[in-house]
Amino acid sequence: MTTYKKESHIRSLLKGISWRIVATTDTILVVLLITCITGHCSIENAIKIGSIEFLIKFLVYYVHERIWQRVLVHKTVKQKQTLQKTISWRIIATSMTFVISGSVLDAFDEIALYIALTELFTKFALYYLHERLWLKLPLGRIRHFFFGKKR
Repeated sequence: MTTYKKESHIRSLLKGISWRIVATTDTILVVLLITCITGHCSIENAIKIGSIEFLIKFLVYYVHERIWQRVLVHKTVKQKQTLQKTISWRIIATSMTFVISGSVLDAFDEIALYIALTELFTKFALYYLHERLWLKLPLGRIRHFFFGKKR
């Protein structure tokens, strides 16, 4: 169990960047896998979907993170709270993946749905692990690592 402390905006931004790197890599691989399996293999579409997601979801992730910051601050965060946060993000993110994929592929069909559903499972595990790892990282260490120790 970890007590959730108030995070700085910088920490939320860094956490968002680290998550988007993991998530975008997963998105590109999932899109490539699904489009190749369905006979419409396209690295260009995979990169386009991943890039659009990176930009849009980075902003939405930041807002989601700040909302949960208010919900969890000064509370002991158990696996249950991490699971609830993971579920809330997956609902938002999976819906966005379907819309972005459908828009890029010019069809809201089974391919866009397969991408969103596959990502639902891969990202669920990745997001949960990402959250648990960030809970272990002390708040001040990030600040000191990037900006030097306060004197």
